[in-house]
Amino acid sequence: MSIGRKEAVAVTVGALLVVAAFVVPHLHLGIVTPLINSTPDQIRSFADTAPIFGWWNTHIGWGTVPAILIGAAAVIWGASVAQRLSWRWLTLTVWATSLCWAFALAMIDGWQRGFAGRLTARHEYLRQVPTITDIPEAVRTFSSRILDFQPNSWITHVSGHPPGALLTFVWLDRVGLGGGGWAAMWCLLFGSSAAAAVLVAVRALSGEPTARLVAPFVAVAPTAIWIAVSADGYFAGVAAWGIALLALAVRRRVRWPLAAAVAAGLVLGWAIFLNYGLGLMAIPAVAVLICAASWRDVVRALVPAVLAAVAVVAVFAIAGFWWFDGYTLVQQRYWQGIALNRPFQYWSWANLASVVCAIGLGSVAGIGRVFDIAAIKRRSGLHLLVLGALAAIMLADLSMLSKAETERIWLPFEVWLTAAGALLPVRAQRWWLSLNVVGALLLNHVILTNW
Repeated sequence: MSIGRKEAVAVTVGALLVVAAFVVPHLHLGIVTPLINSTPDQIRSFADTAPIFGWWNTHIGWGTVPAILIGAAAVIWGASVAQRLSWRWLTLTVWATSLCWAFALAMIDGWQRGFAGRLTARHEYLRQVPTITDIPEAVRTFSSRILDFQPNSWITHVSGHPPGALLTFVWLDRVGLGGGGWAAMWCLLFGSSAAAAVLVAVRALSGEPTARLVAPFVAVAPTAIWIAVSADGYFAGVAAWGIALLALAVRRRVRWPLAAAVAAGLVLGWAIFLNYGLGLMAIPAVAVLICAASWRDVVRALVPAVLAAVAVVAVFAIAGFWWFDGYTLVQQRYWQGIALNRPFQYWSWANLASVVCAIGLGSVAGIGRVFDIAAIKRRSGLHLLVLGALAAIMLADLSMLSKAETERIWLPFEVWLTAAGALLPVRAQRWWLSLNVVGALLLNHVILTNW
């Protein structure tokens, strides 16, 4: 396989970034400590395997063999199957493959440690669920409980997100689906569906042939390591479908584009009440709007979508929660504690190394081809979506509100980056896909990830 100059540069930069991020926290050279404005021990106290949140632990598990078989099947037959299946069956197959791949990777760590027990940890949402006896009251008083060092403060993950995240798990509990197993299954179902949503969006904006090239890369993306075991997988799935629905409305690829636009607004409106950072999904949304055939199509999609999103904001405001108040208080909570132990001088670039780990070097190679001026000028949907996700990540990084754990926190943006592999020469895609699969298997077997 010959490697083009753009891929070679992108992969070299990505690989060096990852190596540096893993090595720097373990150095004790006098010239290193001033560079990162922190001691190596301070960084490692957060995670022994920085920039990934986890611990060195070479292990195998029940999911090892299934994960290897799924990854191998995707590499060997993925491209040909993606070309032969009908569109409906391809979308469902990609979703199912992504789900099985994510579950198998989680089961490498075992049922309890790797799947059902993740969302029951000390700082997780499910620990707060039993304390919610009055849902309207919880929403009404939500902002007053965000700051730390008070008797009724929310636990870490609840305080760090709008009320929609907690409400989701409370509602699951109310309908009889309480506990870590059901919560993890919920996140797995939604998170794995992001692969199908990316496929739908790319087809609407760049055409079906391009979407079929995307299919194998999103089906067995390394992001699956965190999709099955964190609420951010759920957030990623919701946000991805919001963008996909907007793409369908903008390009009028559905029977009722108005309904798709309204649905997009409702879904994206709900997304910002799951995670404050999903306000940055406005950037991929703008990328979608740029792909419209005319300004008239932009207006037809944008106006109902915005009105629907505003309706979601209004419902929460009437219930007693104002998004901007919550966002302001979350920033204060962040700087009350954990942010002080995460030096920006290290994480500002190590965050990007965790992104490389999450999307795989095969997708990084594809990103090397995304800065194609000719493709951007002709408003190639895939190029613009990937660029939009990259821009969102850079803004999140510069905000200083995302330091560490970004391999899971940025899942809503990373799922779009995995599609970049489709920009590579078709004859080389199988090899780059295999690099993604091997990288995911290696990382999951060598590091015991916290998420």
